[in-house]
Amino acid sequence: MDAHADASITSLEHRRIRDPRLAGMALAALGIVFGDIGTSPLYTLKTVLDLAGDRSTDGALGLLSLITWTLIIITSVKYVAFVMRVDNDGEGGIMALMSLLGVKNKQRPLIVIVGLFGAALIYGDGAITPAISVLSALEGLELAAPAISHWVLPLSVVILLALFLVQPLGTAKIGRVFGPVMLLWFVVIGVLGLWGVLQHPGVLIGFNPWLGLHFLFTGGWAGFLVLGGVFLCVTGAEALYADMGHFGAFPIRIAWYAVVLPALLLNYAGQTALLVDGLQPDGNIFYHLCPAPLLLPLIVLSTVATIIASQSIITGAFSMTRQAIQLGWCPRLHIKQTSSEGYGQIYVGVVNWLLMVITVGITIAFGASDNLAAAYGIAVSLTMLLTTALLYVAMREIWKWKLLPASLVAGAFFIIDAAFFVANATKFLEGGWVPLLLAAIVYGLMTIWHRGAVAVTRAVNAQAPPVSQFLAEIAARGIPRVPGTAVFLTKAPEDTPPLMLWQVKNNRALHQTVVALTMMTESVPWIDNNKRLRFQEMAPGFWRLRARFGFMERPNIPLVLHQAQARGCGVDLSDVVYYVGHETVRHKITGGLPQWQEKIFAFMMRNSAHVTDFCALPNEGVVEIGRVVEI
Repeated sequence: MDAHADASITSLEHRRIRDPRLAGMALAALGIVFGDIGTSPLYTLKTVLDLAGDRSTDGALGLLSLITWTLIIITSVKYVAFVMRVDNDGEGGIMALMSLLGVKNKQRPLIVIVGLFGAALIYGDGAITPAISVLSALEGLELAAPAISHWVLPLSVVILLALFLVQPLGTAKIGRVFGPVMLLWFVVIGVLGLWGVLQHPGVLIGFNPWLGLHFLFTGGWAGFLVLGGVFLCVTGAEALYADMGHFGAFPIRIAWYAVVLPALLLNYAGQTALLVDGLQPDGNIFYHLCPAPLLLPLIVLSTVATIIASQSIITGAFSMTRQAIQLGWCPRLHIKQTSSEGYGQIYVGVVNWLLMVITVGITIAFGASDNLAAAYGIAVSLTMLLTTALLYVAMREIWKWKLLPASLVAGAFFIIDAAFFVANATKFLEGGWVPLLLAAIVYGLMTIWHRGAVAVTRAVNAQAPPVSQFLAEIAARGIPRVPGTAVFLTKAPEDTPPLMLWQVKNNRALHQTVVALTMMTESVPWIDNNKRLRFQEMAPGFWRLRARFGFMERPNIPLVLHQAQARGCGVDLSDVVYYVGHETVRHKITGGLPQWQEKIFAFMMRNSAHVTDFCALPNEGVVEIGRVVEI
């Protein structure tokens, strides 16, 4: 990198630091980005101790070293220093990365498969995170009020049900307090950890990486399996990348280094200090850091923090679903914008209710956070492994790294991620199969939808003649042109819209002005308005209009037409009729999709959101044309 580039970057960083909004964005990031990883001290060390079975001083310090350096290597180095430097026009997350590397630059099916399965795994994680987080928080009641400890599971179910039931109301108002509450949470766990460290300052030697390596390599197979529990401390690291588009990388980095990482390290050190002092904790060691009079307030704060963490996961699932819809990997679902303040404030009903059923079912089936820990890490560790594979491609193609440095850096991350995945995979039969099954189902449905949608488009457009030929035919046949403008939504970018063929065949008339409108979703999150539209008058009264949208945008067809008119497209919008297709699919005897896939696709198509709602069309001005399509 040359000196001019260095100077430009330095200047940019100085402007960011002076930006008065930076503190506010970093505070907001605390509430949205760090809920999952921020509440991990509730269950991580407890799970690790159960796996290790070694509560000696050396064992406790070795575990602290492993947790510390896992946080540093996975989160600070891999995600904050490397992965967050790869963005798709500012957006992050494995699906945005997939679009950048597997669609935008080159069409590569293998990268698309990797990205899609990684996204499917996040849905599995989204069902488990609320369950383990809320259970862990309420398990503090076993210390504070043993007499009501049997209410932990019912209370967890009630809280989870309430969390999902309020989703249709939106989170705009309550979202404003997420950041301050999580800031309070990090301050509290940091102070509690510091109190524990002051009881036994010698515990700080546990930050020595050699202690962790010694524990790992001298503990045999049992020592290796401990990694499955250690990994729980970074299960929210993927959120740093996925939420990058909401806040930008810089506020997330500031919040991580200034607040989150110090608080986490202090708390884990404080918990370890209790073990070094000889404490044999009964129940969750996290709550033993708290003085007895403050235990109930801490349980309340922990519960609120885990609810915020769960909310962030649910909101992330909504956003990822919208991306999948726009990229053509998910059927149209009804998306409700719950606030005018931010594009990310959305609600997707189908996703919400499915997550609710699965999360509550998992909570009841597993019953305790200890049992859920086995199911928790496997999905996230595999997602991180897949992200590393895509990171290597980015190093070579975007950063233009040479083969050796890219292989060394990505290879080191791959080995670490693989070790964590293998350690978690040993818990497959203990519950690890749950998120993998959920991911497999989601991936299968996305694949079937994409294959079916491609087959429908191919079948509908198979016999469309060129526009010039069609217009010449209707002129020769004397087909009348009636006043008004007809807008035909079509996926055929060149030939005659199939819906227009049907209109002329059955109504024996055509509007004086015709617009063939093709919507294209690009592999970038946003399209600049100046680059959104392309239009051309193919023949007198016949306009071809192409509208480009990013995968984070919601199409608004009437607005697009007004923009086109303002830029010189000669259409009269005072009298517009929109023509949309509604396909009914049936199995094609030869050369089509397998019958079982066709049935699943047909079910999803029947239950997808109406194109009128999806494209913001006026209900009173839409004509829907039904067609039977063999696929």
